[in-house]
Amino acid sequence: MLQLRPNCECCNRDLPPDSTEARICSFECTFCRACCDQLLHGRCPNCGGELLRRPTRPAGALDRFPAVRERILKPCH
Repeated sequence: MLQLRPNCECCNRDLPPDSTEARICSFECTFCRACCDQLLHGRCPNCGGELLRRPTRPAGALDRFPAVRERILKPCH
């Protein structure tokens, strides 16, 4: 099950479950679109994998499978 992390690991921007700005790699590292495009050039700094748009979770599924609250921050600047 996809973990919906609440923030960009690079700049700490909030990325709520319905955000279309979230990007993830195959290990579910999470970044905002701005960091992905401007700093990371579409590659995860943790694994080198491709960063793609994170799918949104339907509201009904959020009740059963809520987003995680743990924030991860590893500034990439």
